[in-house]
Amino acid sequence: RFIACPRLARTVQRCLQDGAGPGPQPVLLEFTPGPGVLTRTLLNAGVRVVALESISAFLPNLESLENSLDGQLKVIYGDFFRLDPLVTGTVKPPAMCSDKLFETMGVAAVPWRADVPMKIFGILPQKKERNMLWRLLFALYECSSIYRCGRVELNIFISEKEYKVLTAKPGEVRAYQALTVLWQVGCEIQLLHMEPWSSFVTNLKNGGLAVPKSTWLPNDHLCLVRLTPQQNLFRGGLNPTNSSTFIFMVKQCLAKPKSRLTDRLNSWSLDSGGKLLTQLEIPNNAETRDLYPEDYRRLFEALQNSDMFTETWFHDEVLECIRNIN
Repeated sequence: RFIACPRLARTVQRCLQDGAGPGPQPVLLEFTPGPGVLTRTLLNAGVRVVALESISAFLPNLESLENSLDGQLKVIYGDFFRLDPLVTGTVKPPAMCSDKLFETMGVAAVPWRADVPMKIFGILPQKKERNMLWRLLFALYECSSIYRCGRVELNIFISEKEYKVLTAKPGEVRAYQALTVLWQVGCEIQLLHMEPWSSFVTNLKNGGLAVPKSTWLPNDHLCLVRLTPQQNLFRGGLNPTNSSTFIFMVKQCLAKPKSRLTDRLNSWSLDSGGKLLTQLEIPNNAETRDLYPEDYRRLFEALQNSDMFTETWFHDEVLECIRNIN
């Protein structure tokens, strides 16, 4: 796991509080706080923090800090990366269910279009980074897990390589992916800070930090990115019930980004695919990597409203995709 130095902790604290409006601020959930370097900085700035820690060795110091304060800090033994596991029966700590987490935090669910009910901060571990971005994406579109209580704001450190993917533009080779389209449709993406890898230390016995190499995108920094769900995400034909089909449609289209969109539509047995593209003012020779994220949304809504498309054959593929992600 990565641990931020005191200077970086102060920078993160300023980024998290930047732009905060007047009045009470939503509680901040910090996952994997470790020794609590950032936790103390946030507390000193007056932030109300819930620390979710999965390694028991870090708990005594955090709990001692909790006991010295008057309710400003709450420490919970749990693993953010093992929220809502797909298991039957009792969930064994540090795995936990999000509804239990919200109950312990005292956070109540609000309507989707309401203000942000909770903020989350943490550093995604590199080995789990891509998988976690997909898991969070499914939770976002299905309003499940952390998004059960509303439009939760994520403030996470991710690799520069993955940040470039999330913010890529149509036509960009390799960088423009299904992950790009789905996060851009679902969230406002804001870069808060870029920090060199050298600013982070690890609690590994051998010390040092193995910086993941990338031969096709810059990866010299960790990027603090704010992901705020769109208030109008669920409009038109898109809703939490059919959102997994939308995700699978985008994944299928961009599996071969150089393929023509009309060929993809024809593979779905849509005889009038060309007519549909004309209605949407999308060129018939457009490649799947040429479409903007909003074009994919419009395409999905048009398919939902069309009598020539049935999503029933998607069902098994969607379920298998979800199982693989989890």
